[in-house]
Amino acid sequence: MHYEALEKAKAMLTAPGQQFELERKEILGNEILNYKNAPPSLREVWLMTAAHAGRDFIVYEGERMTYAEAHRQVSSVAGWLFEQGVETGDRVAIAMRNYPEWMLLYWACVSVGVTVVGMNAWWTAPEMAYGLNDSKPKIIFADDQRLERIIGNSEIETQSTLVGIRMSAARDGVIRYDDIIATERAMPEVAVDPESDACIFYTSGTTGFPKGAQLTQRGCVANLFNLIYRLSADAVVNHLVTGEPMPDPEAAEPPVGLVTTPLFHVTANNCAAQLLTAAGGKMVLMYRWDAGAALKIIEQEKVTALSGVPVMGRELLNHPDFDSTDTSSLTAINLGGAQVPPDQVAQTKSKGEQLSAGTGYGMTEACGIITSVGGAFFLDKPESAGPPMPNFEAKCVDDEGNEVPQGELGELWVRGSCVIKGYINRPEATAESITDGWLHTGDIGRIDEHGFVYLVDRKKDMVLRGGENIYCVEVEAGIYHHPAIAEVVVFGVPDERLGEDVGAAIVLKDGHTLTDEELKAHCLERMAKFKVPNHIWFSSEPFPRNASGKFLKREVREKLLAG
Repeated sequence: MHYEALEKAKAMLTAPGQQFELERKEILGNEILNYKNAPPSLREVWLMTAAHAGRDFIVYEGERMTYAEAHRQVSSVAGWLFEQGVETGDRVAIAMRNYPEWMLLYWACVSVGVTVVGMNAWWTAPEMAYGLNDSKPKIIFADDQRLERIIGNSEIETQSTLVGIRMSAARDGVIRYDDIIATERAMPEVAVDPESDACIFYTSGTTGFPKGAQLTQRGCVANLFNLIYRLSADAVVNHLVTGEPMPDPEAAEPPVGLVTTPLFHVTANNCAAQLLTAAGGKMVLMYRWDAGAALKIIEQEKVTALSGVPVMGRELLNHPDFDSTDTSSLTAINLGGAQVPPDQVAQTKSKGEQLSAGTGYGMTEACGIITSVGGAFFLDKPESAGPPMPNFEAKCVDDEGNEVPQGELGELWVRGSCVIKGYINRPEATAESITDGWLHTGDIGRIDEHGFVYLVDRKKDMVLRGGENIYCVEVEAGIYHHPAIAEVVVFGVPDERLGEDVGAAIVLKDGHTLTDEELKAHCLERMAKFKVPNHIWFSSEPFPRNASGKFLKREVREKLLAG
């Protein structure tokens, strides 16, 4: 493989005077690698897209919106926010499924320095109350289903203005989004601080509660630069290896991306949607994932790239209609949220000469991707997550934080301008996760001689189910609310489709009974459906513990799975 070409491409693209020139800059008290020529905020990114006025911006279920109409609505919403007394630095929550309004509201907020709070659309009413009480948004934009979980919820302490999206009927005290955009307003003139919070996305918490990660304007822009760099590096490598001329950006057709994962995650929002927007491309949204429907969309809209979790890629490739559908426009299936099975990389390439698989390893706490790999390099190292992006330093460390020799296993730490500011209202969690700018990823891995990262295990007690991070302690905390529970241990169960599913081992209190169905019904009241255990064991004996009294979870898991 041409790993020397990859290194040469990086040196060329990050050299002084080039688009991806790097600098050492003091950011949040630490000297951090930063892109010198990146725009200061997402406001500049959005305003630049006005040049694509006549192009399609978002396609959804037969609806089609141009960049011109998107800019009209974004400016109107931004102006309305300021009319309501919202100021730069305030928070606005978005609680809805992947409707086009999600992205319009996002751009309206970040373009005027208002922080977006991305509410997990799968959250139950108690989880929704927790997120709103924690973030205290001035305004909440929500669709019908989410409004049902908010209106009349006695656990919500914060007072917020409610705006309804696609409401089936009028609701008392809820402003209609359509009424807001009926009035045209100019985009407010404001200066946006690069270190201010662009958005707060919640991650499952090791203490039983989700943590609100503060993604900065600078971090989100840097992630966008990482994505553009990755595409540029591929083009340079191809030029160096084959001698073919570099592609002319002016002659390229705008990309068309099928976005399949929730917009309240960095995978869909910061990576897929923002890259498409910055490139003047077309974003296609789905009501829900369905491989057959996705194939029809690919053929009809001439989709060039699909982003999703590995199970989606496999379902697409294995669908009986794949070979009879015109997928010639599709050049990339970009998969993240879980490790891509090595055989899937070769399978993707076998489905079309123009087609290749790509993956990236990332985190909410890194505003998106940390590493990325695709094409021939992914075929050569299918078990790798790729090399770190240029604005990241990476190292593997032991339990004391000392760097281990190259190739040896350790916890992956990374530092760069994409690392979050911290967690709102969680100074202790911030201090535990970030040391002198170094983000502790909680993942065990190694770095090879070419700088490629391999992830082999998780240090955190977490289940990775179809791209969703589920912290076991959070599920355990919800289960313990049932009066019949004496002991509970939650762990990951291997699953061919999802990678992992949630399992729970239960010890009941004396004199109590409980069925699988009753436990699941209890969980559905306390947590989102994807967190509810699908594999349940009841034990008549207390679980084994270590000297400090902690359950020997691995021993319990291995015994149950072996049985």
